[in-house]
Amino acid sequence: MRFDLTDLKLFIHIAESGSITAGAERAHLALPSASARIRGMEEALNVPLLQRGRRGAEPTEAGRTLLQHARSITRQVETMHAELAQFASGLKGQVRLLCNTSAITEFLPDALAAFLTSHPQLNINLEEGMSREIVQVIADGAADIGIISDAVDHTALQTFPFRDDPLVLVMARSHPLAHQLKQRRHIAFAEALDPDFIGLNGDSAFQQNANEQAARLGRRIHTKIRLLSFEAICRMTASGAGVALLPEAAARRSAEQLRIVKLSDEWADRKLLICVRDADALPVYARELVAALRRDHSSS
Repeated sequence: MRFDLTDLKLFIHIAESGSITAGAERAHLALPSASARIRGMEEALNVPLLQRGRRGAEPTEAGRTLLQHARSITRQVETMHAELAQFASGLKGQVRLLCNTSAITEFLPDALAAFLTSHPQLNINLEEGMSREIVQVIADGAADIGIISDAVDHTALQTFPFRDDPLVLVMARSHPLAHQLKQRRHIAFAEALDPDFIGLNGDSAFQQNANEQAARLGRRIHTKIRLLSFEAICRMTASGAGVALLPEAAARRSAEQLRIVKLSDEWADRKLLICVRDADALPVYARELVAALRRDHSSS
């Protein structure tokens, strides 16, 4: 049996995209060539690796075993490149960093700026995702580093503190709910679901989490409009158009125009964690990024 790195990377792309066509595109291969490579792998092993159906393709039991080994092998090759990079000028390393919405918008721009300046040879592939999905991707070895909420189960990973990130309810000082709350400093999320909300783009991990929390209460958020940033939400909320759920760090930037009320729900008092599968097994540059993010936490 003879597989090359192109075969293994192709199989990873197909498994992650759920489609041979999409996997071929990600691997920069023509579809006939990609299909032939998969058939060759299956013939060499004498076992089907993909279950093909109307909705695409997903790994069989044997395919899932191959996927685990393929990820391990490709990561070892990336680590080798990283270790050799210090001897070969111009060779760049790459880190795949997955984060929730709040980490990307509120904390990482400043935290990453100095690191990237001091590591010009490094590229960071920064992607947004929901915390529980990030945990699975990191555990599968498909990404190097994640930043997640401590509300999800992360016992399978190594974690390090990153930032406190409580969620708050915000509204214009003239909003009827602000008058109802008077001097109250806390509110349960269930009490806040009657007014219209100003929300974040529906594809964001942050908004999906808010919708899920409402659904657990048997309720739904009535979102009047969806905007692209926390800053835009603050501006519209300050006008009295609705209330909003925001990270406290984002809300405090507009504190003069807003009434900010903390949520009493346990899930809202969240902390952000850096998570990795095995810090010692990371490439050198990924370990350095983890160390930089941990130092950033210590100085915050």
